[in-house]
Amino acid sequence: MNATIDDLTINYEEDGVLIVKETGKEVLTKGAWATLLFRYNNLDRKTGEYGKDMYTIRRYQKRQGEYMMKSKFNISSPEQAKKIIDTLSVWLKDVD
Repeated sequence: MNATIDDLTINYEEDGVLIVKETGKEVLTKGAWATLLFRYNNLDRKTGEYGKDMYTIRRYQKRQGEYMMKSKFNISSPEQAKKIIDTLSVWLKDVD
């Protein structure tokens, strides 16, 4: 049950094995619509080790007391993440 923002996670298990391991969570917006940024690692089933850091932005809508995921954007590489950061930094440089 995802009744609060603190309950939201992208941890994912199959047969008791943690396949997606959340390693960070930042709440970007709260309310009836919540936006969260997650850092996570996927399990490599062949080696049993977790891979590189990955990032995703997820939007949740609270309906009938529970948050339901409505959309997501996966940042595909560190280079893409850096480009997003650089672009937003330029666009927001004059914003207080």
